[in-house]
Amino acid sequence: MLRIIPGEIVHPKLHQYLLGSVAPRPIAFASTVDAKGNPNLSPFSFFNVFGVNPTTLIFSPSLRGRDGSTKNTLENIKVVPEVVINVVTFDMVNQVSLASTEYPAGVDEFLKAGFSKIPSELIRPFRVKESPVQMECRVRDIMETGSGGGAANLIICEILLMHIREDILGDDGMIDQQKIRLVGRLGKDYYVKAFGDALFEVEKPLQRKGIGIDALPEKIRNSHILTGNDLGQLGNVESLPGVEEIRAFLKNPEIKELIETSSDISTELHRLALNYLQTGHAYEALKLLMLINLLN
Repeated sequence: MLRIIPGEIVHPKLHQYLLGSVAPRPIAFASTVDAKGNPNLSPFSFFNVFGVNPTTLIFSPSLRGRDGSTKNTLENIKVVPEVVINVVTFDMVNQVSLASTEYPAGVDEFLKAGFSKIPSELIRPFRVKESPVQMECRVRDIMETGSGGGAANLIICEILLMHIREDILGDDGMIDQQKIRLVGRLGKDYYVKAFGDALFEVEKPLQRKGIGIDALPEKIRNSHILTGNDLGQLGNVESLPGVEEIRAFLKNPEIKELIETSSDISTELHRLALNYLQTGHAYEALKLLMLINLLN
């Protein structure tokens, strides 16, 4: 494997390795104003939320890599410690990219990138009308991590007010990931869609305790067909199926026919088990795999 020691590699190259490996990253489209009220709008993908009690949102306008200079967003926040964080969707991503251009201080990126200003209710910076979620924030602290190019400046914010467009809500009243159509940042010039076929679900093992991969029969754990992801799904079941449950599976017409006609029962049952896993039926898949042991 390639070994990278941060202190022994130039910062721009290290930066690219990190951007390519810590991804996808959400994008904070940050709206600020300077002391005269001039607006600034810029995207940052060193960003996330870290708690709700109190609300804690952090993003980082790093110092410019080429000369260590400060970005306009950071300069503005030091004099007006307020910011609107607007989420970035697929429908606005090219405009957002345009707003990342390093225009001189005082240039209005709302106009340059073609976005519409909306007055905020509790703070001075404007909201972006085209963004379906806008968060009015007060800056609690600025943590400067260094003085050279690429050094982070952690802007630690508290959300005072969220604005959520109702057309992105699902029947449960929560944000529907298919409707909001978010995008994330990757390395180089790449972005990723956070909707459509890119979405998949992984059940969290919080409400019940999975048996763990170590509790699976050895032949299943050492399978040359199952991946770590497959084993993870199997290890999330609450208990191993009993012998009677497994034998009852033999009455399934599909399985009965497969056993009677296949020349390689083990491989065919593995393939069928993988189909079960892909459709979210881990317990049934485990029955199939344990049935192989009974048949052998």
